[in-house]
Amino acid sequence: MNAQRLDSALAYEIAQAMMDGFNRHYDLFRTESAQAKRRFETQDWHGQQRAQRERIEFYDLRVKECTSRLETEFKADEQASEVWQQVKLHYIGLLVDHFQPELAETFFNSVTTKILDRSYFQNDFIFVRPAVSTEYIENTEPDAKPTYKAWYPSEDNLHQIIVRMIGDFDLQPPFENLERDATDILRNVKQRLGQAKLRANFQVQVLSSLFYRNKGAYVVGKVINGFQEIPFALPILHNDNGQLLIDAALFGEDDLLILFSFARAYFMVDMDVPSAYVQFLRSMMPRKPRAEIYNALGLAKQGKTLFYRDLLYHQRHSTDKFRIAPGIKGMVMLVFDQPSFPFVFKVIKDFYPPQKDTTREQIQGKYLLVKQHDRVGRMADTLEYSNVVFPRERFEDELIAEIQKFAPSQIEIYQRADNGHSEVLIKHAYIERRMIPLNIYLQEAFDTGLDDVRAKSQMERAVVEYGNAIKDLVAANIFPGDMLWKNFGITRHGKVVFYDYDEIEYITDCNFRTVPAPRNEEDEMSGEIWYHVGPHDVFPETFGPFLLGNPSVRDVFMKHHAELLDASFWQGHKVKIAQGHVHDVFPYEADKRFEVQRAALRSVS
Repeated sequence: MNAQRLDSALAYEIAQAMMDGFNRHYDLFRTESAQAKRRFETQDWHGQQRAQRERIEFYDLRVKECTSRLETEFKADEQASEVWQQVKLHYIGLLVDHFQPELAETFFNSVTTKILDRSYFQNDFIFVRPAVSTEYIENTEPDAKPTYKAWYPSEDNLHQIIVRMIGDFDLQPPFENLERDATDILRNVKQRLGQAKLRANFQVQVLSSLFYRNKGAYVVGKVINGFQEIPFALPILHNDNGQLLIDAALFGEDDLLILFSFARAYFMVDMDVPSAYVQFLRSMMPRKPRAEIYNALGLAKQGKTLFYRDLLYHQRHSTDKFRIAPGIKGMVMLVFDQPSFPFVFKVIKDFYPPQKDTTREQIQGKYLLVKQHDRVGRMADTLEYSNVVFPRERFEDELIAEIQKFAPSQIEIYQRADNGHSEVLIKHAYIERRMIPLNIYLQEAFDTGLDDVRAKSQMERAVVEYGNAIKDLVAANIFPGDMLWKNFGITRHGKVVFYDYDEIEYITDCNFRTVPAPRNEEDEMSGEIWYHVGPHDVFPETFGPFLLGNPSVRDVFMKHHAELLDASFWQGHKVKIAQGHVHDVFPYEADKRFEVQRAALRSVS
């Protein structure tokens, strides 16, 4: 009996230490997020980017700290299974009145799986399913901000309410002309509502914290009128004089999905109850998985937990098999997917052709670079998993043979001792949203025939978007390296996104050159390069033969993006970035900007 009491006391101390570790993590996470307001106000863009990178590392550092403490103080790695069963029960008790229980459960899993042997991972010692509900959590302490605030304007005072709503965020630099911006917002609201009568429940609900990313701050909320709910976001920027302005009004689910895209950097948001923010955002974007919303809020480990639960749920309710992904096979990554699941799985191969001078560590470093960098809507975010187990029966034989041939170190097939079923262990994989490869998208247009109006439009739109994607990457200090069409994809919103990272470099690390003139006729006729090429030399004019073999594609590309074949374009951006300039990359089209709308109204009048 005394031994049981001692075990219970020890289990409680371990549980409390784990909770202390999580609370420390979230306090630091929230403090860094809250400081985004000051960085925005002072236009500390490099500080904002640095904070976004560093915050990503917070979680793993706190898990490492907590693991070390448990092993040092409590010999946690030596405790019996009975103790660990009690640790989990005590931890659940500590979650009852917690404001971030779902995040704390994920932290518990991360620490526990670091300490316990892998054979424990599928039993009751971790949170396979959530133990505590996140419904209706709210901090009711007197000084706590509610998750969102509701405003109840009338048709007569809507303009005034908009001004007060923005003023409530207490941003320190003065607005250039908030009355004018409120008029622009009001005009856009009326366009969305149309001739609809304002109903008794007409209201505007706004999340209490601003969403900070790069050089912008976003007011996020929704307009409710009768049975109609219209999500919106208002981007706040600085003008050239350091004053604030509202740049646009984004309305509707599609605009919000692009703003919260998986191809963009994570927001910084000061959240007391993150699950309440996720619930509010999900009401605005019901098609967006909760995992991706948590990711967008910078809570990537929680997003990873939810994604894995979604994956397991999908496997239980589907019968199709994993297959080799369609498209041109990559030289360094083996890609597979499941037709019914909208994601692809990437495994680094064990060996590469001679032209790919790289290593597994270098490739992983490129993916980490993208994770920590501003993705400006043009680089797909990835989830990284280790030791993922699937039933062998869910894999096509051709896929198993492909992995065993090109990445034998990354696969293990074994039989479970408890039921004799054969399972596949994938030791390391990246998972990202499935897109239509750009080369396939273009080929579909060519197969239909460019005399077809829709096919021609599809081709032109894809080529223009491809060039826009490269220009956005350049603005973010990223040189894609391999710019072939197959390394880009089309999202459901028609955006072109880059997803092959093994050759990316910083623009500032590249040397952009013009091809030297041939010294003589022999040079001119030679099929070999007659000039010296350094390891970081890039010759933009040589992109053309690889990308623009089709005359129709070339015509569109040269009309919109000819400068991409000019070394001076790249070199000019390199110089500006090296001087500290941070480019503006907007997550919305130019015609949504108020200055563009005002110019259009002036031209009509």
